[in-house]
Amino acid sequence: MYTKVAKKGGVGFNNSMFKIKNGLLAPARIVKSPNYDDRGDEDDISLIVIHNISLPPNEFGGKGIEQLFTNTLDKTEHPFYDEIHELRVSSHLLIRRDGEVVQFVPFHKRAWHAGVSQYLGRDVCNDFSIGIEMEGTDFEPFEEIQYKTLNDVIFALLKDYSTLNSSAITGHENIAPERKTDPGPYFNWDKLSLMLKAKLPARCEK
Repeated sequence: MYTKVAKKGGVGFNNSMFKIKNGLLAPARIVKSPNYDDRGDEDDISLIVIHNISLPPNEFGGKGIEQLFTNTLDKTEHPFYDEIHELRVSSHLLIRRDGEVVQFVPFHKRAWHAGVSQYLGRDVCNDFSIGIEMEGTDFEPFEEIQYKTLNDVIFALLKDYSTLNSSAITGHENIAPERKTDPGPYFNWDKLSLMLKAKLPARCEK
């Protein structure tokens, strides 16, 4: 029902290890988040938004991100958690520093990742976007394996969702410039552009 296959000009699909069925990416590890709802139009998936996240801040490899997205963050484990433990947020995917992919929300459902945002004159980017979190910060480079995994994930998405386009990929900072700075200055858009043969990040203003 949710899978759409189409040929796309400008991008030749590679032999990605990832496959999508019923909105789930295999072989991603599935950690179900309760923080999602229905899209207004399941056929309107037309933007990919790249984020960064680390919990505790500037630390990698722990369970904090998964706990945040599943509403199980213990506010006593770190001082910063006292500020955010009541947030109800999620993303479709997380790409860890070692390249592992974790999926929290099926792609045909609306994850709560973008907040107040705008893309080409359209508000509420959660309605029509897929959110991908890169485990990282605004202050240091991402790992090469993360870019390779991101590239493979995007190829799988482009193959399955005909409404997506390789040129419609941007950062959280671009759709919410007054509020957000991620994926930040160390995210290598030139590398991703070369991989996908597209000029990125996408322009967000009309």
